[in-house]
Amino acid sequence: MHIPWKVFLAPSPLALTFAIKTLFAAGLALWLAFRFDLEQPTWAMMTVFIVSQPLSGMVVAKGLFRLMGTVLGTVMSVVLIALFAQAPWAFLLALALWLGFCTAASTLLRNHVSYGFVLAGYTVAIIGLPAIAQPLTIFDQAVARCTEICLGIIVASLVSSLFWPQRVERSLAQQAAGVWQAGLQAVRAEVAGAEASGLLGVFGQIVAVDAQRDHTWFEGYRGRQRARALRLFCRDLLSVLRTARGLARQWNALTPGEREAVQPWREEVLNCLEQMDEATIEALLERLRQAAGESALDNDQCYFLARLGILLRKVLTAAQSVRAVSLGVVDDSAPSALSWHRDLQTSIWYGLRSAIALLGLGVFWLSTAWPAATGAMLLGAVLCSLFANRDNAVQIGLGFLRGIGYAVVSAIIVSQVVLPQWTGFPMLAMAMGIPLFFAALGMAAPPGIAGTATAFALHFIVLVSPSNHSHVEMTTLLNQAQALLIGVGFAVVVFRLITLRHPRRLIGRILAATTYDLQRLTNRPLAISETWFGGRMADRLLQLARNINLMPLEERKRWHDGLLALDLGNELLHLRACLEGATGMRALERDRFLREFSEALSNGMTSVRADQLDRPAERLQAVLASSSDEPARLAQGAVRQLQRTWQLWCQTLEESHGAA
Repeated sequence: MHIPWKVFLAPSPLALTFAIKTLFAAGLALWLAFRFDLEQPTWAMMTVFIVSQPLSGMVVAKGLFRLMGTVLGTVMSVVLIALFAQAPWAFLLALALWLGFCTAASTLLRNHVSYGFVLAGYTVAIIGLPAIAQPLTIFDQAVARCTEICLGIIVASLVSSLFWPQRVERSLAQQAAGVWQAGLQAVRAEVAGAEASGLLGVFGQIVAVDAQRDHTWFEGYRGRQRARALRLFCRDLLSVLRTARGLARQWNALTPGEREAVQPWREEVLNCLEQMDEATIEALLERLRQAAGESALDNDQCYFLARLGILLRKVLTAAQSVRAVSLGVVDDSAPSALSWHRDLQTSIWYGLRSAIALLGLGVFWLSTAWPAATGAMLLGAVLCSLFANRDNAVQIGLGFLRGIGYAVVSAIIVSQVVLPQWTGFPMLAMAMGIPLFFAALGMAAPPGIAGTATAFALHFIVLVSPSNHSHVEMTTLLNQAQALLIGVGFAVVVFRLITLRHPRRLIGRILAATTYDLQRLTNRPLAISETWFGGRMADRLLQLARNINLMPLEERKRWHDGLLALDLGNELLHLRACLEGATGMRALERDRFLREFSEALSNGMTSVRADQLDRPAERLQAVLASSSDEPARLAQGAVRQLQRTWQLWCQTLEESHGAA
């Protein structure tokens, strides 16, 4: 692997600050562990490197949920030893099942709660495996490990918050502004009729910036206000993107003659989106409203102009949301957070990865009776908990192996050559601090380097094992190094064998879940539907994009199935918004149409037909035609566009299933 030496020789100010803070916190945690005469000070020092993040809010959030996961894992380790102390095979099976359950839970959940389950999984291995030979000491060991880990968490959180704090909420406004500019560019591309290639990038940025939102809740009132403002911004930007795609579909439905009449308006809207002058947009909105009521234009042309006006109004609303994120000021009407796609089968599959890896290492341990094999199991459990639910778990595992290789060489030099000649804590801190400083610089680098640097830091600490009482012997160090390599290597082999190599089933589940959500979208409260459906579809489209290129060429068109499902849901939301305040016969026919739309999807996407919405749409159109108010005109256009999108979706599904 090519090593970009600039990361280590010419680090950025942020990386340098992060490295100094991390190293100081690790040294302080180690010193306190020595002062309190804790059994294994190594764990306090390791914990600092595990929870350290460049931004202070991330450290506090990660530390808090690591603490909760550690406590849960500690309790579970005591329970398992109490139940299976006399039956090692039963204990290993129970431990593997617990690790698999925690891996599955961390796959289903997100952010901090997910991380808490990661810690709950491998904490049982950390405490339970060494205690299986001496079960009567389990309570003492549980208290000791929990104390050491909690000490590292507290020290890391305090140092990160007090010294050169880098707050998440300060960078949140910059990230939101960047997402807004990317969103505007995607909107202009949609209105101009360009390909939807930029849409996926915007979805990815929305999901990424929303993931940062949880960290700001641990940064005081201003951080929480910005987090709430970000939820509002994500909803408004998704609404703008939805409207822009609907506008593009409406443009495609116009004849060449109809397009010629409204083309000047389209160009003027594109210019306004380029300049983003709010006064100009307000003036254009008034002119569009007047033009949409002209009798010289047909229904589709008027509907197109009306949707142009809707798009501009939503752009203005989203611009206000961006300012709210920047100022950290938002009212009490902030919507719910983005939802995301949950795949139970995938989570079970990843949980199976963890359980099989740990069971395999357990068989190796009980068969060989090698004392150091517990280290292999422990590291295998840690690796499975952290990365078994990743699509690139094999690459991450190989990065860990590289980090272990670097750590073995460094640990031999430090523990066998340097430390025997030096005495006292300052000398120990200097001997360990130099390699760990460069490791911390690497942890602030891009993911490819950060993973290897993190592995190096953790395993260097494990191999050196600073203690109040003794130095590590060479034979012990080599035994530990072998165990680490065996544990990680076996986990990587399991990751490679148990993998979603062919994504056909995954893509099928994603599309089936999308169809089910379209059915539920007919009766969910409209106020939360934007973030609920938009967030889940953004997550699913990102997953489709990651897996679709692994499909055979004739099946890659299934990407369009997901994109058209997004369009269909967007049109349904638009129709519901147009008829939100309907009463009387209009409300009755609206509810009837939504009910029949849901029934058309009740048997899944393989049973839909292009003509299923014709009769419900005709009845609703007949009721809407009896009124001439603006909501009725908008709803008429929305029904026609929803029919077109439905027919195109059904046609694409038929072609896809035919190809399959």
